[in-house]
Amino acid sequence: MTASSTSATSATGATSPAYGYFLSCEEFTPAQLLDQARRAADAGFTRLAISDHFHPWIGAQGNSPFVWSVIGALSQVTDLPVTTLVTCPTVRLHPAVTAQAAATSSVMLDGRFALGVGTGEALNEHVLGDRWPAFDERMEMLEEAVGVMRELFTGREVSHRGRHYTVQNARLYTAPDAALPVYVSAFGPKAAAAAGRFGDGLVAMGPDEDVISAFREAGGVGKPLLGGLKVCWGEDRDKAVDTMHRLWPSEQLPGELNQILPSPAHFEQAVELVRREQIEESVPCGDDVDAHVAALREYADAGFDEVYVGQVGPDQEAFFAAYRDRVLPAATAA
Repeated sequence: MTASSTSATSATGATSPAYGYFLSCEEFTPAQLLDQARRAADAGFTRLAISDHFHPWIGAQGNSPFVWSVIGALSQVTDLPVTTLVTCPTVRLHPAVTAQAAATSSVMLDGRFALGVGTGEALNEHVLGDRWPAFDERMEMLEEAVGVMRELFTGREVSHRGRHYTVQNARLYTAPDAALPVYVSAFGPKAAAAAGRFGDGLVAMGPDEDVISAFREAGGVGKPLLGGLKVCWGEDRDKAVDTMHRLWPSEQLPGELNQILPSPAHFEQAVELVRREQIEESVPCGDDVDAHVAALREYADAGFDEVYVGQVGPDQEAFFAAYRDRVLPAATAA
């Protein structure tokens, strides 16, 4: 089995994405993430995504386990494919080290692993004291890093001297048994065009038509689209909105703030500007099945191949029960 994208055809003949669960390393402990992975499989989710952060966005989220350790543990508790959404292989970790981590993850998951990558955030990548480059340079670094990693994934000895990275006599003796997909994250058309040029697929956190068009026009036709969204299932909608507003207000920050703010303390200052009404208007909260299905179908209608849903807050049991019995059946049949 590989980590390639799959989709299903609904009763109406429309294509339905593969629905996965989004494991948030920023919000949950390693033990909780493993429990969620088991619950996700039982609830009918067909794959997993996992974030890679050195810091949470804000202190209230409260966690930041090392993603590669968690992925190793996931390989022992689930048969679901796993994709990083996303890791940054350019500053905090050298691409050769990231390649070794990804290759080992692929082997442990019997090929059910895909590497989602992005240009990163200062929040996570500046922690070693390195300069945080502007976007154009970060994207240049990412493209070079992806090229280095792909060479290493072959299992051959690699020496590379580029503008940003040097690799000398490096070989992955534990190499992937098959091609390891590398999906590239984009929040705007410029990054999406880069993803179309050198990525095996696009990661987008919303069904933005401009982003998708830029990706396809730059070489992304036929390559998979992966998306993710946060929800907060709960019987009390007001309480669910409050939970989302307390734990994930950073999702509503505009522009490049998420890429350039350097610490959770700075994010806590910035999210004071996020109004509760913004959450109510933009995030599925509460137990209205139609609202949750509608959010999923936006991705399906935009042509996404994989959609990952992350439940915010502690009420995981109710979320998985509701998605198993009500939401996922309705979404795949819509």
